[in-house]
Parts: sequence; structure tokens; C-alpha cells
Amino acid sequence: MNTEAGIRLEEHDGGWVLAGPAASGFGLVDEYLAHLADRNYSPKTVRAYGYDLLAFCRWLVSEEQPLPEVTTEVLLRFLRACREATVPGRPGPNVITLSGRRMDQYAATTINRRLAAISGLFAFAAMRDPDMKNPVPKGKEARWRVAGERSGMLAYTVRRPKNRSSLRLREPRRLPTALSQSDAAELLASFRTWRDRAIAGLMLYCGLRSAEVLGLNIADVDIGGRWLQVLGKGQRERRVPLDPDVASVIQVYVLAERPESGSGRLFLVAKGPNRGQPLTAAGLRTIFRYHRGITGIVGGHPHALRHTFGTALAEAGVDLAVMQALLGHAHVDTTARYIHLAPAHVKAEFDAARDRLRSQSQQ
Repeated sequence: MNTEAGIRLEEHDGGWVLAGPAASGFGLVDEYLAHLADRNYSPKTVRAYGYDLLAFCRWLVSEEQPLPEVTTEVLLRFLRACREATVPGRPGPNVITLSGRRMDQYAATTINRRLAAISGLFAFAAMRDPDMKNPVPKGKEARWRVAGERSGMLAYTVRRPKNRSSLRLREPRRLPTALSQSDAAELLASFRTWRDRAIAGLMLYCGLRSAEVLGLNIADVDIGGRWLQVLGKGQRERRVPLDPDVASVIQVYVLAERPESGSGRLFLVAKGPNRGQPLTAAGLRTIFRYHRGITGIVGGHPHALRHTFGTALAEAGVDLAVMQALLGHAHVDTTARYIHLAPAHVKAEFDAARDRLRSQSQQ
């Protein structure tokens, strides 16, 4: 796939637009991204949609295919191109994952995200012009219920089914990857500043996402009452209990280490020309990349600490609804994945059930 087709994505007046010599033929994309912003989608979501649509537009330019003339056949060709494309900078083609997928190819989740953005684009066009034919084929409805909902125990969580495009690729359902207790302790011990310890502690002991940590304001932290006011995905707010040890670390950071700044953000850049500015996602990735290097813990990513928190809750037998509230999941089936990550807890329940069955058979 041609990634240098005379078109790029740029931020303009707080939104995202296509720019470059070939951008004039894709005004619909700019209007769609503005529509997402008008619907109060988060800036990061709009940016992600923009880059997914940028890949599609670049491919259309390389194929000399006008956007208004896109058909289902064109989308099938784009799907094939995505499957055959290689990711720049990735090792391959002789390097494969444990599942057998080549490392230099795009993952099914990446391709499905692009297809979702394309589907939204043409749905937006059809909304404005009902006579227009949507080239994205509709597939069968998604399942009415997940496994737990079909059992009746989670009937109150039943959602309405969604149509899924028949272009959608099958995705492997992978479980979250948690750190072992020793790896988590070693990674946490490698942080030297109070700021970095507080950030890691909020993920490991409070289960916050990296974006939620970076979005915290000083006013969101109630150290005395040990509560956090967290703004999560979809602009959903929730209150999270604050671990007392983490609360102490945050207090020391605010009093002794946090730079003076007019920003209300809790975590700020400590050194360099950007000192006093809010810590960015790129800065957070740099911090964890450095500590993965010095500890040798390859899986020491920010989200792995959150997964470790969820696993600890599951092993402790915490109620599923409580886990959902703490982790900020929109639906309980996402939280239920952590049950599969608690082998010790599952084994203990299995052994208890086996003992009960044996005692009943001996009576």
C-alpha cells in the first residue's frame, strides 16, 4: 500500500482535516471528522478515525479511485491490500508470532478498526443523502447475549444487538496479560521519583488507565477522604477508592516535587524546556520504556499494571459488579475476562467442588 500518496492528516482549529495535493477529492472525510467532533467524540477518537481514513484515502489515490465511486468490490480490494501490506519497521517476513501471524503484517484489530471508520464515513454520507447506496455490506446481527447473559445470571446487562459488516475479520479473543507479583514489585521499585511512583501506583493499586492518570487534576484527588474522581472512556465519570500508600506518595509529590505551574493537572513534566507543562502520553511511554530496559521486564507496559490490578481483584474473589465499577468497564463481559486470569482462585474453587462431590458420593 502506498503511504506517500500526496495526502496527510493535520490538526486545524482544534479539529483534524486532510491536507496535501490530493486532499481536495476527500472533502467528505473532513466533514465526517467534524461531525464526530460535533457529536462530542473525544479528540483522541477523532484523531484515530482520521488516521484510519487517511490510510483508505491514500490507497484510493494510489488506485486512482474517486471516493464517490467506491463500491463493495472496491472495499474488498482494499481489504485484500490491508491483509497483504507490511508494517514499516517491523521484522519479517520470516518472523512470526506464537499464533502463527507474520510480525510485519497488520493485525485483524487494526484492519477492523479501519473498516469501522470507513463504515461510519459512508453511513454519514447516507444520512445526508438517503438516496445514496452505502457500499459497506451489512452482516448478520451480533449476538443478543454473551455467555454470562444467556445463563440468566447477568440478564440485567443485556444490550441491543448491533449489525456487523460482513467485511469484518475474525479476531482472536485474547485475555489480558498481567504481571507476576515479583515482576510488578521489581518494576515499581525501579521508579525513583515521587511522580513516577505515584503514576505506577495509581495503575497498579487503583486500576487506572494511562489516559485517566494523565487526565487527573489536583482537585480530583481527595487525599484525606482517599477518593479519586476519574474521567474514563466515553467521558464517563466514576469515583475510585485511593490506596492509602499511593495517597501518601501523591502527597509527598505535590508538596516536595511537583513544579510550580498554572496548570491544574496533577502530573507535570519535571525537567527540560517543558517543565511545568502537563505530562503527555508520549512522555509516559518514554518513562516506562526506560524502566522496562533497566529491569528487563518486557511486559512492563502501563496497561499491564492495570491488568495486574484486575487479576488481583479476581483472585481475591471480588464481586464482578464491584470489579466493573472499579475498572470503569462499560459492560460486565469485559470485566469477566479477568476471571480467566485467576488460575489460583479457579483451582481453589475446583478443588472445593471436587471435595464436595467426593463427600456426597461417600455418603
